[in-house]
Amino acid sequence: MQRLQAFKFELMPNGEQARDLRRFAGSCRFVFNRALALQQERHATGEKKLGYADLCSALTEWKADPSTAWLCDTPSQALQQSLKDLDRAYTNFFAKRADAPRFKKKGQSRDSLRYPQGVKLDQANGRLFLPKLGWLRYRNSREVLGAVKNVTVSQSVGKWFVAIQTERAVEIPVHQGTAVGVDVGVVRFATLSDGTVYAPFNSFKRLEQALAKAQQAMSRKTKFSNNWKKAKAQVQRIHAKIANARHDYLHKTSATISKNHALVFVEDLQVKNMSASAAGTMDAPGTNVRAKSGLNKAILDQGWGEFRRQLDDKTVWTGGHLIAVPPHYTSQTCPCCGHTAKENRQTQARFACVACGFEENADLVGAINILRAGHARLACEVSPAGGQQQEPAEAIRSGSTPQRVAVGIPVL
Repeated sequence: MQRLQAFKFELMPNGEQARDLRRFAGSCRFVFNRALALQQERHATGEKKLGYADLCSALTEWKADPSTAWLCDTPSQALQQSLKDLDRAYTNFFAKRADAPRFKKKGQSRDSLRYPQGVKLDQANGRLFLPKLGWLRYRNSREVLGAVKNVTVSQSVGKWFVAIQTERAVEIPVHQGTAVGVDVGVVRFATLSDGTVYAPFNSFKRLEQALAKAQQAMSRKTKFSNNWKKAKAQVQRIHAKIANARHDYLHKTSATISKNHALVFVEDLQVKNMSASAAGTMDAPGTNVRAKSGLNKAILDQGWGEFRRQLDDKTVWTGGHLIAVPPHYTSQTCPCCGHTAKENRQTQARFACVACGFEENADLVGAINILRAGHARLACEVSPAGGQQQEPAEAIRSGSTPQRVAVGIPVL
């Protein structure tokens, strides 16, 4: 099968190349915003949305305009990729997969540009050739496997990074591991049905005081002054450190689970709804606002959505399956007698069945029930004749059906 993989490295441009990268990224941001403004104007007048080809024609007109002739200095394909990003954003919006596209602001959005072709890679010398930039050095920390499909250059916290997407043929993996249910939480980041517990890393909580101090220092500076920019850079560095630590922990945890288990069952949690504010409105103010705010902060600090995405990717790579099950009553159902009642969950950590007296940690009970719900879902999706129904790739990736069932993994 064909595998797409991205290899990310830190770029080390010289002064002139760094200035050109900033100019090119700014041009891509300008084209994206101007095309978005054009689409909004057409929508306001009742006209049809322009497609990608029509936007490219408009880009040609903008380059010919003397007031925006400086767009010609930027690689044309990078500008066209910005229009593709806008077109894809509208597609996701109409499909209800994302919010409506918004304007990009300088200093508030990550500057980036993408090269679909014209790139040369010299791994032996740790160099990368980009059109209109020449050869750039990068930190060659690992081998790039496969044929280069496209290259994305982005800036984060004053540093430039390059993501090289490649494509190569690999054998279809077959996983021989076991099945496991995963229950995520705040006190315990992840509890597996086999009893394994992963403690929360709480990267934001660890640096919360340092972040508050840096934000307070920035608020005391004159806005847009040099000292304010330095203070803002310090705040951004702390945010980047929090995000990097969280991603590192999630990658290690998800890799361990995907390597040891062929079937991974998780709850289909709606994190956005779970972390919604409880403040309410002026007419109908909410209750327990401060407690809910603290809970929301703890939930978002765990990164459940990113954890599930990484599990999904890694299980596919190892030949396993990630299946999402409904989260209803997983923490209120007794795994011993099957009795379901909210009284069974007496505290956050303690589960005590009021029918049979079974007692266990509530997170472990939830993981066991998730495992059983996953097996029940698999059993329902096996055809009566004993065969297994093949589902489209889109449904498999979304977790709505067992992924690549016919790879030698028994349905228990």
